[in-house]
Amino acid sequence: MHIPAIERLAHVGIHVQNLETSIAFYRDMLGLQVSDEDRPAGLIFMSSHPEEEHHEVLLASGRNVPNDVRLLQQISFRVYSLRDVIEYWKRFVANNVTVIYTVTHGNAVSCYFKDPDANICEVYWPTGLKARQGFLQGLDFNDSEENIMARVQALVAEYGESGVIDFKLLGEQNL
Repeated sequence: MHIPAIERLAHVGIHVQNLETSIAFYRDMLGLQVSDEDRPAGLIFMSSHPEEEHHEVLLASGRNVPNDVRLLQQISFRVYSLRDVIEYWKRFVANNVTVIYTVTHGNAVSCYFKDPDANICEVYWPTGLKARQGFLQGLDFNDSEENIMARVQALVAEYGESGVIDFKLLGEQNL
């Protein structure tokens, strides 16, 4: 008997308040491309690799709820390197994108931020280290890549088997 298995997350669809604002954000801040669209239906398909994946994010018009209503836990984008995470963080800061925090999960280094509809998003790079979750510790992306990785490795050495969460970082975000 064949047991089906998930290969990877294919895409996330979100309702947005303003299609044009969201298209610009995902294009200009994350580098996604419009891969397809149905404007009369209010649907925009976006991909980081449209030749491989038709869409990773679907933007759908029609979000008519207050910004403080949680409709989505988070959208996560995997990147190729620690440098990519840091460069995205710099781009977000330079463009007044709300950065929630910069952290390590032991097994990843991440920057959490908000899109124009206040959806929580993450860019992350897998470190290759093993760490029991939950594992959340802040990182200073003004530091060098070498120092950031040294801190991640030290944290994993100390807390990798038990996990650790800095609840002060979470504040009211409750990720």
